[in-house]
Amino acid sequence: MPPEPLLEVRDLSIHLRPGRGILRAVSFDIPTGTIAGLSGDSGSGKTTLALALLKLLPPAQYQVGGQVLLRGRDLLTLDARALESVRGAQIAMIFQDPLLALNPVLRVRTQIAEILRAHHAEGSPADLLALAGIPSPARVLAAYPHELSGGERQRVTIAQALACRPALIVADEPFTSLDAPRVVALAALFRRLRDQGGTSFLLISHHPGILATAADQLLVLQDGTLANGEVHAR
Repeated sequence: MPPEPLLEVRDLSIHLRPGRGILRAVSFDIPTGTIAGLSGDSGSGKTTLALALLKLLPPAQYQVGGQVLLRGRDLLTLDARALESVRGAQIAMIFQDPLLALNPVLRVRTQIAEILRAHHAEGSPADLLALAGIPSPARVLAAYPHELSGGERQRVTIAQALACRPALIVADEPFTSLDAPRVVALAALFRRLRDQGGTSFLLISHHPGILATAADQLLVLQDGTLANGEVHAR
């Protein structure tokens, strides 16, 4: 039997107030333990969709309709307090620019430890960095973000996303600014995390060829909706 849906997006529509449409009636599923790729041209709404899944779009600017069901629970209906227990613990996001996503005045060890403490999660920053593909993490743990390479910062944000072992991780343009060998290594890491931990991913990129190396299924966003209304299996 096919795996049960982990995430069910139903008729997701997003309008930039006072009314300009960005997405309309977008529907798709991400089964448990799979990697979905989301591709589309620049400006097609990929990042906006990703932020909407975690209810991160400011309501004063965006009107969001439809349903985002995570294990049957509609995230769009949750209040701020309920979302605090969901974000990071059940669904996490890796933002496009690791340097902007990390606090410039805190060492890496502190930034990962704060996430563990906030969610009362077990684990150590060193173990999480190793899980994210940094085998000798001592130097990275002691560093500030600006002292790390782009690839190392990317691994730090992955470690943060993995801290609470969420069921689903949304990664916005995780392959940007990486050279070809690092793209291959990062795609392999996502597959390993899927296979070993059962983590599901939504990987967002405007390069469908890159997604084809990592994803089990591919969604193509065009003109504010999914192309042909389909999810294309790899």
